[in-house]
Amino acid sequence: MSTAYELPHGTDPSGPPEVIDRREGPYGEVVLRRHGGLLQIIANGCFLMDTSDGRSERRLVDAALDALDGRPGPEVLIGGLGVGFSLAHAAEQPRWGRLTVVERERAVIDWHLSGPLAEVSARALRDPRTEIVESDLVAFVNETSDTYDALCLDIDNGPEWTVTEGNQSLYSEAGLAACARVLKPGGVLAVWSATPSPGFARTLGNAGFQQVRTEEIPVARGVPDVVHLGVRAG
Repeated sequence: MSTAYELPHGTDPSGPPEVIDRREGPYGEVVLRRHGGLLQIIANGCFLMDTSDGRSERRLVDAALDALDGRPGPEVLIGGLGVGFSLAHAAEQPRWGRLTVVERERAVIDWHLSGPLAEVSARALRDPRTEIVESDLVAFVNETSDTYDALCLDIDNGPEWTVTEGNQSLYSEAGLAACARVLKPGGVLAVWSATPSPGFARTLGNAGFQQVRTEEIPVARGVPDVVHLGVRAG
């Protein structure tokens, strides 16, 4: 397991978490807090992610790149900035071309630009390939005219455990059709999930994606994290 972006553990991880910033945004409350040496993002009281590991977020990017057909300079759209593991790892890969990240929470962007999460993402944000777009991912895939070679989604805890109700449409056949629309022929959709979702894998196939598969990533405790993968026809 790579630990390139993991923050050092504190001396008292069992103590109460410290709230660093709390914001009210268009989708509710979002909180950044420190627990021992870890940074955690909480949305509307729901734990989203922390800086404890990141192996599955990195694998999300690598699995998409591995599934591509060797085309030069593939462009990736990352849905969700989070704690920055996916972007930071993508920026380490010279094979990637343009790196576009869509993040709807201004607070999360600020925590990376000028807050504690800069420790994870500062180098990636300086990379000339990187662009941060402040937008809702669901709206973005329906409205943009840009296309990408890979779309890596990590905006929820999974297709069956969304952060907000509006995200649920993204995992339907219609939502996946919108995702396919922003992919170039042969482009790859990779979706992170905290738990396996056989139903979502079937929906990927029903939406026209090919080579659908599910990759499990072991975690320290509990069920494995999962990356669902599908390739746009063409």
